[in-house]
Amino acid sequence: MNHSDHVRLLRGGVPAGGGVWADLGAGAGAFTLALADLLGPAGTIYAVDRDRRALVQGERAVRSRFPETALHVLRADFTQPLDLPPLDGVVMANSLHFHRAKEPILERVRGMLKRDGRLIVVEYNTERGNQWVPYPVSYPNWEALARRAGFTRTRLLGRHPSRFLREIYSAVSDNG
Repeated sequence: MNHSDHVRLLRGGVPAGGGVWADLGAGAGAFTLALADLLGPAGTIYAVDRDRRALVQGERAVRSRFPETALHVLRADFTQPLDLPPLDGVVMANSLHFHRAKEPILERVRGMLKRDGRLIVVEYNTERGNQWVPYPVSYPNWEALARRAGFTRTRLLGRHPSRFLREIYSAVSDNG
């Protein structure tokens, strides 16, 4: 996938005009870049990951392509409490599938969001994982999981073919 694919997967879930968002499990910043592109200069992004090297790489990429974006880099585990302001949105791209117990994480994410905030997930559209993607969640199961965690109005944003596990999807859910 390239930058335009990442942007396309997020586009329908990120309102124009900025806002304060977090990319949980940001890694080297592919979706942080897409978020910066969509939010524009009025956006603020918190890139959160445990991998310092990946965060440095992502920070360089965002600052070189979108220097006007307010970017805060936080080396942390998003499954633990984070010191973040109330968020308009959260992106979790290819990060949720590393965790078997998803509901406690989603409850924590809901607590980070403003009342009208949004969660965008990007996941492999399968229930059968492997050593690199141990606990994926298909879109039909994501709808049910999001509902159990208190999210509302879950909707599919896009799909993209994957050589790895056939298909990737993106979906947005509202904070009840």
